[in-house]
Amino acid sequence: MAPAPVQRILIVGGGTAGWMAAAALSHILGTAVRIELVESEAVGTVGVGEATIPPIKLFNQLLGIDENTFIRETQATFKLGIAFQDWLRQGHGYFHPFGAYGAPLGVAAFHQYWLRAHDGDSRVGELAEYAPTEVAARLGRFARPEDMPHSPLARMTYAFHFDAGLYARFLRRQSEARGVTRHEGRIAKVKLRDSDGFIHSVKLEDGRELAADFFIDCSGFRGLLIEGALKTGYEDWTHWLPADRAVAMPCARVAPPTPYTQSTALSAGWRWRIPLQHRTGNGYVYSSAFLSDDEAEATLRASLDGPAAGEPNFLRFTTGRRRKTWNKNCLSLGLASGFVEPLESTSIHLIQSGLSKLLLSFPDTGFAQADIDNYNRLMQTEFERVRDFIILHYHATERDDAPLWRQVRAMAIPDSLTQKIDLFRSRGRVFRYEDELFQEASWVAVLMGQGVFPARCDPLTETVAQDQVRHRLNEIRLAIRRAVEQMPTHESYISSRCAVGPLAAAETRNPV
Repeated sequence: MAPAPVQRILIVGGGTAGWMAAAALSHILGTAVRIELVESEAVGTVGVGEATIPPIKLFNQLLGIDENTFIRETQATFKLGIAFQDWLRQGHGYFHPFGAYGAPLGVAAFHQYWLRAHDGDSRVGELAEYAPTEVAARLGRFARPEDMPHSPLARMTYAFHFDAGLYARFLRRQSEARGVTRHEGRIAKVKLRDSDGFIHSVKLEDGRELAADFFIDCSGFRGLLIEGALKTGYEDWTHWLPADRAVAMPCARVAPPTPYTQSTALSAGWRWRIPLQHRTGNGYVYSSAFLSDDEAEATLRASLDGPAAGEPNFLRFTTGRRRKTWNKNCLSLGLASGFVEPLESTSIHLIQSGLSKLLLSFPDTGFAQADIDNYNRLMQTEFERVRDFIILHYHATERDDAPLWRQVRAMAIPDSLTQKIDLFRSRGRVFRYEDELFQEASWVAVLMGQGVFPARCDPLTETVAQDQVRHRLNEIRLAIRRAVEQMPTHESYISSRCAVGPLAAAETRNPV
């Protein structure tokens, strides 16, 4: 007989991961499957991940969420990229913009023509001048691409800064409206089936027992099901990414919100600054081998650009991933599946990616091992490619002013990253494997921003005359600049479309 369909799903843990799972599954599966979620108000969520990357728009669109409503509900602002300061060396900065550089000039990638023309000719300008999102971010401007259909900015893309706690509550309301049942309580025991070791049920402290066919572990770093019950194992990446602590603290917003995230390298890690409508999120990611918690808090407090709006929230973590993201009848999402530090705002995307891959391999109660193995291979590859991108920021540096930076400069790196760097150093080429997350332009921005430059450009650029390349580059650069200067400011765009209230009088609240 064929295995029966999955009839009941239990999501263990709420927060961003749990309610994203509940919202997506209830939207796709409707009433065909009973979806329940158990969480406890007594168990805090991390709640500091406030910056995203462009694929979040697809997730919201899938759920039929009106973007302006989402922005108001989560106190969001727009994000066009990340400004990196002091990563290559102290005093040096660069920008990782969303979207592509320039416009097509031939069969080679745009940056290849820029490399050829820029060699010895300062009139060509910097590559940054050909990234619409970077030019707009630097000038504090924003508009949606659909507002500029005939502009050089029509292909611009963007993401958001938002309050993760408000986002989870927003998705909870949507999920419960679609029939998701929420249970309040703490889990005391996980019961396994004697026959095959699959999870049968979870028992709450008050004695209630919740059984299901399929379990989704969103219980955070501890991985209550995937690790606590199933002993799946964890692959530790601390030797490549030594930061193992973070302290987060919001402050009052004292200036118009910038349409980008700020990441500043410090002696033992890096500091983030994320502007929201009602406050500014701040944090310091650091290695406890080189800095104490007290020192980290003092450094963060000294860097706040407004009065502190809450107490510090300390986090401990180990970078890495579960050896299996899906084990038996349990799939892990969010921090339960692994953690790559938030330098490039990938945490929420990895939840989204895990859900989309689950829907492509949705099981019945037979839980075909081939589907589970394929899912795990895809998620392993995605985690490892994100890992490599983060390692690049640390390893490709000239800094030698502190022990952390000397360590990461000298460390051996994964072969997959070595190949990426060597390929770019040779001819400026970037190849993406297995539909990896970061696009060619992202690798170009960070490689060159971290001081990795090609020895030569792609020979295919020779098929276009040099004078023609310079002429087109100048046209593109001027067109982008003129178009950006016609855009409204980021602050005024939010105020006119999707502000919670007057931005100048925004309420400041503690996100934790």
